[in-house]
Amino acid sequence: MSSVGYRQLWAVDPGGWRAAGATWAGLAGPLDLRLGELRAATGRLRGGWSGAAATAADTRLGGLRDELASMAPALIEVDQVLAELAGGLAVAKARLVQAVAQADAAGLLVDRSGGVRVDPAGFRPTERAGVAAAGVAAALRAALDGAAAADRVAADRLDDLARAASTGWASPPPPGRPTLGAAPSLVSAWWSGLTPAQRRWLIGREPALVGRLDGLPVAARDQANRLRLDAWRAELLAERRRLLSRVPPGPLALIRLRGVAGRLAGLEALGGRLTAGEVPRAYLLGLDPAGEGRAVVALGDPDHADRVLTYVPGMTAGLDDASGELGRAARVLERCAALAPGERSAAVLWLDYDAPDLLNEAASAGQARDAGPALHRFQEGLRVSHDGPPARQTVLGHSYGSLVVGVAAREHGLAADALVFVGSPGVGASHAAELGVPPGEVWASSAPDDVIRAARSPEELGRRALLGAAPLAAVLGWPGRTGHELWFGHDPADPGFGGRVFPSGRGGHTGYWEAGNPALDGMARVVLGR
Repeated sequence: MSSVGYRQLWAVDPGGWRAAGATWAGLAGPLDLRLGELRAATGRLRGGWSGAAATAADTRLGGLRDELASMAPALIEVDQVLAELAGGLAVAKARLVQAVAQADAAGLLVDRSGGVRVDPAGFRPTERAGVAAAGVAAALRAALDGAAAADRVAADRLDDLARAASTGWASPPPPGRPTLGAAPSLVSAWWSGLTPAQRRWLIGREPALVGRLDGLPVAARDQANRLRLDAWRAELLAERRRLLSRVPPGPLALIRLRGVAGRLAGLEALGGRLTAGEVPRAYLLGLDPAGEGRAVVALGDPDHADRVLTYVPGMTAGLDDASGELGRAARVLERCAALAPGERSAAVLWLDYDAPDLLNEAASAGQARDAGPALHRFQEGLRVSHDGPPARQTVLGHSYGSLVVGVAAREHGLAADALVFVGSPGVGASHAAELGVPPGEVWASSAPDDVIRAARSPEELGRRALLGAAPLAAVLGWPGRTGHELWFGHDPADPGFGGRVFPSGRGGHTGYWEAGNPALDGMARVVLGR
């Protein structure tokens, strides 16, 4: 439909579209099963059949396998399209509700066709009645236009998929690929020069590359990385089997086994969130089960959001607790939706660095410095892949993650409109002006009972028996600390740092996301720019 009527939007059920998308994505499992059966059948034929006919049959079966494999990204894409349609309709419907509430407050009536008139029982006609009615009518039109725009985008993308079904899902692209770590602007330009069929070929055949390239559309990276989930799971299961095969397993093997079990549990929990049909839809932008494990997951599509939060967690963060860290990002997003139901926001968990596990590691800025180039590149990628007017981008760092954000901003620059630090041990800077964001857009909060406020060194934190004994006598690299300096520079929650401070209730080092804590609203308001 080219336009959306008042009654249509009032009656629409965004959840129905979201469920339909999830159903399409669910077909990828049976498709993969059939593909495996076809591969097995081909292998059996090769073992007992030879000659020209066998060669022709093998070629035909190979073509069928390729055709089935190329359909998987399209099924995920349908899910993405319908989820984004649902999101757009939900925002439009929220705007409609707001417009009707505005009419009620002004003593106006909205009829079943969306017309606005004075309510004789609730409004005494004056010359202001026309102004109020015009304002309500404009708000209604904006809501309907937003729904129509979401509908057109979804219809166009589904039309493209329908045409691809008849002309061929995928075709090989020309030679040449960007390397990992390439500038996001160059990656974006390369991708823009490909046809949709060539892009689907790359997603299906080279998902390891597509899923990790900053600057590519979020939808493409999500499709590629979801195709790799089974392989990542198999990798962890194989590692677990190798460790269990050692009889009896030694102490080092047992430690590794616990790590593998944690990463496997984390992958399963994260996979559950990816397929649960939650609101908003999750987009898998990166995953690596090696080491402590890494993950980059967006809630909502950052490429089509008005506001985008990137959340960088701190010490001990890894794949084993990625789902829990994603829950923190989700709570900020929920508050954004409550405070601004008529705006589209997205939140990203960025856990693409080696977070410190031990106190002696957290006493050094080395791992934060190592993470800086990757965070810089990721934020640049979000900026270049965004569709439409630029989104407001906010980067939030908690605990050691605030140092990661601060160091990246100071040493590399961040494509961010605002920076937020909570529970910070210092951000590697002495003043907010060093961080390269607009004046007044550096924010911080520190709970009154957060141990970071009192423990000005790792050894003192250890003495407080929160994270164990500290092996170091002092913080490395930050001599001459004053009463307002923490482990890594001036306390960003001190007014003398030059940023802006929002309050937090009691809750210790991890309570900033708890319901009722004013810090949660503070974070959401920064994301919204309010």
